[in-house]
Amino acid sequence: MAKRGASSAAAKKPGVKDYTARRAALLRELKGAIGVVFAGEGGGHLRGQWEADRSFYYLTGIGDEAGAAVLFDPANPDPRRRCILFLKPRDPEMEMWDGHRDAIGSALKARTGFDTVLRTRALPNVLATITRQRKRLAALHPPTLHTAAVQPDLALFRQLCERTAGVAVEDRSGLIPSMRAVKSPVELAAISRAIDATLAGHTAAAAAMKPGVNERDVQEALERAMRDAGGDGTAYNSIVGAGPNAAVLHYMRNNAPIEPGDLVLIDAAATVDGYAADITRTYPASGKFSGEQLDVYRTVLRAQRAAIAAVKPGNHLWQADEAAREIIDRAGFADAFYHGIGHPLGLEVHDVASDGALRAGMVVTIEPGIYVEERRLGIRLEDDVLVTPRGSRNLSAHIPIEPRDVEAMVRGR
Repeated sequence: MAKRGASSAAAKKPGVKDYTARRAALLRELKGAIGVVFAGEGGGHLRGQWEADRSFYYLTGIGDEAGAAVLFDPANPDPRRRCILFLKPRDPEMEMWDGHRDAIGSALKARTGFDTVLRTRALPNVLATITRQRKRLAALHPPTLHTAAVQPDLALFRQLCERTAGVAVEDRSGLIPSMRAVKSPVELAAISRAIDATLAGHTAAAAAMKPGVNERDVQEALERAMRDAGGDGTAYNSIVGAGPNAAVLHYMRNNAPIEPGDLVLIDAAATVDGYAADITRTYPASGKFSGEQLDVYRTVLRAQRAAIAAVKPGNHLWQADEAAREIIDRAGFADAFYHGIGHPLGLEVHDVASDGALRAGMVVTIEPGIYVEERRLGIRLEDDVLVTPRGSRNLSAHIPIEPRDVEAMVRGR
């Protein structure tokens, strides 16, 4: 099956100019207040890989420097010091375990786009000086519940306020989510490449499934094909649920045999250049939907189309949810759709949510479902939808979803 967007493999990736422009935009929005964004701490992992805070990555493109920070000081008279990158000191012994880190110099500055790069041991002195001068601190990390740890920038600002009189702390935690919510052409190209790799994965998975095959075999075919098609990895833990397992929303065991007549729900997608796709399709393992399965499938598909039609600037996701839920409720499955209609998508699968209505340039998932475990019935259909100036565009519309096309995928036609 030919995939749409095959030429996108040569598309431009996010680069130094993109990250520099994002930092410049944030500087303007701070209007003279000081902000700090932290990468987060990390250590050696025997499984998986440490990732920097996604907002830090969005602003820097740096994903492998635990303990790093970016200081924003828009009122600094020296333009070279309005954005400063702080990196932990080098440790030759740790580098024997974790790999070489660059010395601070012109090559590092050119690679990161920062005019000033310092070690983190200099951060206290720099902050103390500019806090006395500016008297305004902007908390940029998102607020947390009272049961969770205080965010690192707010914890740091509290210490500064205890030591410097007359300092005000402002809540500017909505700034970065508002920026991240609207995707640039470069970001949309990365999401589209992730969707194309996901199509290859679902095509391979559909071909691999048949009664008697284990869910794990389907998962392995799926993930191998996504990597072969240019995916950097999976955007989240793949869900391959057959029969009653398709009704478990976050089913991840993926180790049960597929039975004749089962539906197989696959919620799995690739990531490319840090950007995620998020796709769900539901397949008939035997190559043909039963009468009941087809009726429910068509209900979910109608609900999804109604929800996508409600995605447009000025609307909210709850209006898309309402449009889908009305169709599912009318079909008699009001209690069988027990999750929300979708979420923002980007550098995170569940990307940061910007306050307010949908805006052009946002990407959201639309994923209605109906789940009746005792009838071995679980159907969810999920696509990635771009909000356009006048409505929306389904970025993953080229992944087969019509019942006859899905049946053909399983039969290998």
